[in-house]
Amino acid sequence: MTTQAPQLPLSAEQLARLQDVTQELTSHQLAWISGYCWGRLGDASAVSSNPAVSTPAAEVEQPSITLISASQTGNARRLAEQLRDDLLGVQLQVNLVNAADYKFKQIAAEKIVLVVTSTQGEGEAPEEAVAFHKYLHSKKAPALPDVRFAVFGLGDSSYEFFCQAAKDFDQQLSALGAERLLPRVDADVDYAQAAEQWRSDVVASLKALVPASSPQAVSQVASGTSDTLDSTPYSKEAPLSATLSVSQKITGRESDRDIRHIEIDISESGLRYQAGDALGVWFKNDPALVSEVLELLWIDGAETVSVDGETLPISEALRSRLELTVNSSKIVESYAHHSANETLLGLISDKSALQQFAQQWPIVDMIRHAPTQLTAQQLVELLRPLTPRLYSISSSQAEVEDEVHITVGVVRYDIEGRARSGGASGFLADQLQEDDEIEIFIEHNDHFRLPTEGDTPVIMIGPGTGIAPFRSFIQQRDNDGAEGPNWLFFGNPHFTEDFLYQVEWQKYVKQGLLTRIDLAWSRDQAEKVYVQDKLREQGEEVWRWIEQGAHIYVCGDATRMAKDVENTLLEIIAQYGAMDSESADEYLSDLRIARRYQRDVY
Repeated sequence: MTTQAPQLPLSAEQLARLQDVTQELTSHQLAWISGYCWGRLGDASAVSSNPAVSTPAAEVEQPSITLISASQTGNARRLAEQLRDDLLGVQLQVNLVNAADYKFKQIAAEKIVLVVTSTQGEGEAPEEAVAFHKYLHSKKAPALPDVRFAVFGLGDSSYEFFCQAAKDFDQQLSALGAERLLPRVDADVDYAQAAEQWRSDVVASLKALVPASSPQAVSQVASGTSDTLDSTPYSKEAPLSATLSVSQKITGRESDRDIRHIEIDISESGLRYQAGDALGVWFKNDPALVSEVLELLWIDGAETVSVDGETLPISEALRSRLELTVNSSKIVESYAHHSANETLLGLISDKSALQQFAQQWPIVDMIRHAPTQLTAQQLVELLRPLTPRLYSISSSQAEVEDEVHITVGVVRYDIEGRARSGGASGFLADQLQEDDEIEIFIEHNDHFRLPTEGDTPVIMIGPGTGIAPFRSFIQQRDNDGAEGPNWLFFGNPHFTEDFLYQVEWQKYVKQGLLTRIDLAWSRDQAEKVYVQDKLREQGEEVWRWIEQGAHIYVCGDATRMAKDVENTLLEIIAQYGAMDSESADEYLSDLRIARRYQRDVY
């Protein structure tokens, strides 16, 4: 018995013409054509059943709206999704695309481009937007006279290069000839109100500029907009209340670092995560710090204040709703006016000095140096909202099942003989006891993932607590039975005191799962040795792994380590790949675009 092949509804010539026409179209344009054809089908059906009805004119082609999300911690992605839903709600077609997935060479064909971006490190684009940012600033970037754009930046004013990535995108799009729809917005950590206003302004501008689409066309676009990343019932706004089960110091007694291995019980919660994801942790400020601030400002802790429309005691607001451990230029400037302190007022005209002061002096010590009397509500308005901290997950759920592990470097320092600690790290290390509750959520990171093919070589570079995701990676590779070779570069000050998870790594080496391990101990000899030095030593072998298809992962400090590692990789590519510096840079960018060079830096 023979089976007849299904008959195509198009002739070979028609199919060839269709493929020729559509191969250069963007995803938005394909979605529009799909909706248009659907509408034509309905029109044709109506005409065939009622010959007296004339065929309506085809819908006027809509200018494309491309919405690019460039996120580091998830906030930019969530805001972009909200804007997408706003636009779909007023019958405007919009193509939401992650910056890492955007085919940036098509930007010259765009009509309307909206960019929602965060900033990382020293004013750099978020990891998923690095290639796009480089392209726009390269000689290959095209003129954009037909493009209109708007940029929204999310940042943290406690950092020197506040919203710099947004400024870069805004300035460069304009320099390439694109026209601003709206002025750029630079939003601080309390960005909700600014974001809501910007979304409203964008919708109003585009409604006036772009005619509404047919319901069929919009439904075609909307059909692919489900938020597949939110795979658990918990979120930043609605976290899981879990239980701390283990808090163990994993550095030695003589180490000058306090690094903790934290295990959290998530049994029966339904919380799911993947290797490469981050754990969001909501924390509370130290009660002693709260009391110190209130005493310095002569405020009664029982006095009630309003925070986001809710009335509560100021002591409770400072404990769980307001940021106390991170200062910012804006806070220093506001407090200078409140206190009328000459030293603080003198900083206002010098942006660099203002920023340096904010980084050097915590809020409580700024108050101690320039005492004044504030009302409880004035203090609330001075401070920023408390935000959760993100930690790279250091376990694979395939291995630990109903647990999630993180590796936390506790921030400890002295200011004029007074002990200070980081907000979240101090909360985890000093305030929580085993079996206490902790509020958490998963921040998915689909741009820091193991290769799908188990035989792919993997190179992992993670000094200090940057080791965390690679512990999850190796557990996952073990449970998957992945046969590809694994190479770890790890560094810390001292072998005897700071070799994090030493027994586990030695076990993986003995099993053959960890093919190679190169260790850099920066203080065990006269000359400091770092992971980039070990990379350089093994440059020829690193290049051989890259040519064999290796995926490279880097985790840790963005400002120094990650830059030094990247420069070393560029040296290796140039030397052993026989390339000049420009070609090496393009090669590494191609690895990034192909998801073979991924970074989780902070």
